[in-house]
Amino acid sequence: MGIFDLPKPAEMAAHFCASLASCRRDENPYTHWTLKNALPENIAANIMMLPIRPPLIDECGGVRDLGDNNNKRIFFTPKLQADFPVCSVFSEALQRPEVARLCAKTFEIEVEGGYLRTEYIQDTDGAWLEPHHDIPEKLFSMVIYLTTGPEAKGWGTDIYDHDRKWCGRASAEFNSAVVFVAGEHTWHGFDKRPIIGVRRLMEINYVRPSWRDRDQLSFPDRPIKTK
Repeated sequence: MGIFDLPKPAEMAAHFCASLASCRRDENPYTHWTLKNALPENIAANIMMLPIRPPLIDECGGVRDLGDNNNKRIFFTPKLQADFPVCSVFSEALQRPEVARLCAKTFEIEVEGGYLRTEYIQDTDGAWLEPHHDIPEKLFSMVIYLTTGPEAKGWGTDIYDHDRKWCGRASAEFNSAVVFVAGEHTWHGFDKRPIIGVRRLMEINYVRPSWRDRDQLSFPDRPIKTK
């Protein structure tokens, strides 16, 4: 199989599960997990080749859902999956029961009945995120880094302690990932620093059935099942 040939959803799911099964769990300053080689190489390559330009973002104010900028965000919706096969394979893989079961076991959460939400993020110079913790409607948040270039490893998620004091930074090594479960003190963000090129990320969530923005979901009519 060539680098741009797409695997079957079951093949991608098996690859992702192998990465998740060997993830590292850290407790400082709160529980989070890191993965390596999260995606098959051909999935990562096809995502990076998507003909989607980085959005022109006005001053973001340290959040992604600010004003008109919110309308420029890219989610792996049913329409995007119909337009681009890699989005379909990616979404179908993460929707599979074996992936859901392993996520539930690894992150010690209940995922049955939730929904898959996947955002493709392309940050350019000037982007930043203030320290924040995710809302309870997100069952977990996973960021997969698809950044390249000599400075890209320094573009990882910043981690803060309970007092919102900076205490570390996830590595943005290509095809690595970091995962958080929403909690009162799971402070993270992205301190403003130069971005030469494009900081590409996949943010993956399982969200609760009460999630209001149904147009962001990969399968609005197909809740997550573990069996």
